[in-house]
Amino acid sequence: MTSGIILYSLAIILVTLSFIKDRGKTAKALKKASMIFKNLLPEILAIMLFVGLSLAIMTPEIISGMIGAESGIIGVGVATIIGSIAMIPSFVVFPLGSTLLESGAGYPQIAAFVSAMMSVGIASLPMEKKVFGASFAIERNAWALLYTLLFTALIWVVYI
Repeated sequence: MTSGIILYSLAIILVTLSFIKDRGKTAKALKKASMIFKNLLPEILAIMLFVGLSLAIMTPEIISGMIGAESGIIGVGVATIIGSIAMIPSFVVFPLGSTLLESGAGYPQIAAFVSAMMSVGIASLPMEKKVFGASFAIERNAWALLYTLLFTALIWVVYI
């Protein structure tokens, strides 16, 4: 709670200082930020709706069965595949991981899920190929998958 107050206060102070220094640039930046927020809002709301519905439909028993601590290496594989394919913003991934843990998911499985979601991008691979070239995009995703598995193994050793 206090960290939120500190961050909001800091943001207000810095925007005020920016406004004092150059009203035009600050107004332009705030306008651009509001447009970005406006464009992202439908996606954020859709993701929140999807997560809410998924958690309402998927009981803790189902989550535990798929990616629970008892699911072992198969659960890690499922979590890695889902995390590699899903395209969710980072500010949603960590709270989702926490919610899944509370619903019975295992630590290694959530480590695989979150790490794959943050680093491996199967859904964005076509765009990445266009921008960076096919060999770079494939190699980057392969390395990201390898590091996801290494990170998951480390978490497995620590928590199991």
